[in-house]
Amino acid sequence: MKTRKSIWLAMFLLVGVLLVFGASRSGSPLTQQDRIDAITLNLACPTCSGESIYVSRAPASESIRSEVARQVASGLRTDDEIVSYIEQRFGGQVLLVPRASGVDSLVWALPVAALIFSAFLLFTAFSKWRTNKPTSPTLEDEQIVAQALKSQAESESKRESQ
Repeated sequence: MKTRKSIWLAMFLLVGVLLVFGASRSGSPLTQQDRIDAITLNLACPTCSGESIYVSRAPASESIRSEVARQVASGLRTDDEIVSYIEQRFGGQVLLVPRASGVDSLVWALPVAALIFSAFLLFTAFSKWRTNKPTSPTLEDEQIVAQALKSQAESESKRESQ
């Protein structure tokens, strides 16, 4: 029972560490072009299917790319503020990668937690199966086998007599 508690504690600690790590990531680009590229890589083209604004050459993407470049050049907004501005104008579907903060961080944490929980369940199920093996036959088992052998012998003797 104590090992189960320690496994659960370790699982919750791992999920907590992953959430903190994901929420505290910050590696901002150095140049303006790097910032523009980083922002447009994470924004989806509103007219294309599955393409980022960085890759797409659709007019809507070009417009958003130029707006991002204009805002980066002005220096008045951070990258997150620019993404929020674009998201407000075009809706949440413009984000290729969900935010790593708040409720959106569950998109990253829940699959990891589900994987860990599933592995834990499989481990406990297999360990229970391993420990539930009977070591020797019970008296009831011996009686069942004896009855089966007796009935088999009787049926064979009937067949031979016929």
